[in-house]
Amino acid sequence: MKYWRGYLVALIFAVFSWALSQFAAAHTKLLDMTYPYMTRVLQSGLADWSGGMEFCVWQVLFLFGILALLAGIVLMVALRWNPVQMLGWVLAAVAIVNFLSNGLYGLNQYNSSIAEDMRITSYDSSLTALENAATYYLEQASALSGKVERTSLGTVKAVKFATQAKQAANGFQNLVKRDHYPVFAGSTAPVKELGWAEYYTEKGITGKTVGLTGEAAVNPNVPAVAMPYAMCKEMAKRMSITRECDANFAAYMACAANDDVNFQYSGALLAYRYCYKALAADTSSEGRAAYKRVKSAMSSQVKSDMDDYADFLGEKGSQVESKTVDLLVNWHIQSVILPKQQEEQAEDKILLFDPLDESDPRLAEIVNPTDKIGIVAKNEAAAANPTTPTTPAG
Repeated sequence: MKYWRGYLVALIFAVFSWALSQFAAAHTKLLDMTYPYMTRVLQSGLADWSGGMEFCVWQVLFLFGILALLAGIVLMVALRWNPVQMLGWVLAAVAIVNFLSNGLYGLNQYNSSIAEDMRITSYDSSLTALENAATYYLEQASALSGKVERTSLGTVKAVKFATQAKQAANGFQNLVKRDHYPVFAGSTAPVKELGWAEYYTEKGITGKTVGLTGEAAVNPNVPAVAMPYAMCKEMAKRMSITRECDANFAAYMACAANDDVNFQYSGALLAYRYCYKALAADTSSEGRAAYKRVKSAMSSQVKSDMDDYADFLGEKGSQVESKTVDLLVNWHIQSVILPKQQEEQAEDKILLFDPLDESDPRLAEIVNPTDKIGIVAKNEAAAANPTTPTTPAG
């Protein structure tokens, strides 16, 4: 029986982890009432603790686990330990770590979406709406592209990682305090440089967030133009915004709300890139026409910055994040199109005047329209015959 204890422990924690996920999936509203707030508090505490070390603690722990496994294999051979028993305890350790990770952070995937938290309505998924959104984000990017500092080669000049990591907090703070979006109320501790960067670069990975240590880390090889966006994305994930599409949209929001122009440009460029790629994926005749219109409006500077980021992502850069695009399109409609339409309707209502509408306060300022016609007629007659006294207007 002692040979199977490790397997029994592994099974117990695997079942616990599965049961937690099933419960969360079946009780999303109940989960959403408490879990996100608990994890944000926990992540803030862990971030403060792990933030005292420049390296990623989780990477050191992972490396330690690998070394412990190798040492165990050596001891198993030297001391003739039972390999079946050892494997059971290895599985038990993995199951315990997975249970803790799932329980303390992983269940955020069952939270309400960022669209629900920000009250973003699902509006129009038409090609016209997508083209309008792409044009809007392109105009933002084009206006900002000339304001960022650039190298002699024309690429965006890199800012010191630590400096930019601290600046990233500004956008989230503005979203909470100025724009009143509590979903962004979480740890704004600076992100860390992701170790083993070359490995992640080969896979086109921009960053990684680990809930067990409260660490949001970004690949230092990310091009300077996309670095602010990548930092905000990982910070958003540490704030329990764990769905990829939600984290992508949160990164745009945080960049747009940041006071630094590098963040504003990075967010606008990446938002445009998502919409642009969605247009490129539409093979219909209308889609190809819309894609050509948007592409023709793109400046060489914006295109060059997009190419730099695409080169870093490699094959991963060819994927279309449709859910991210939906959020960006709906946000454009809700924050730009609808307010503009309401403003135009209000102006039209002011200009229109119905003389029979007694509720219009302007009606009291003039005489009865019928009487006014008679007055005008008398005045015209008096003008033709100067001896006739004129009736004073009003």
